[in-house]
Amino acid sequence: MPVVILLDLKLPKVHGLEVLKELKSHDLLKTIPVVVLTTSSDDRDIKTSYNLGANSYIVKPVDFEKFIEVAAQIEIYWNVLNKPCL
Repeated sequence: MPVVILLDLKLPKVHGLEVLKELKSHDLLKTIPVVVLTTSSDDRDIKTSYNLGANSYIVKPVDFEKFIEVAAQIEIYWNVLNKPCL
């Protein structure tokens, strides 16, 4: 089982919000933290993500170097500092 799921909202076949809704309705997956990592800064996307159970919402930087920094910070937080539900 994953420790955390990074989810983009802009997926090729299905919207990420639908994926989030399915994840949070699944008994085995609903306790896995979901971090929405997307280019959308739309207030509706943010509000809907949290309403569906997202644990965090991060707007993805377009600059690759900054994106790598954000990804590293997410990894440290969720793998080192966060205490998962057992």
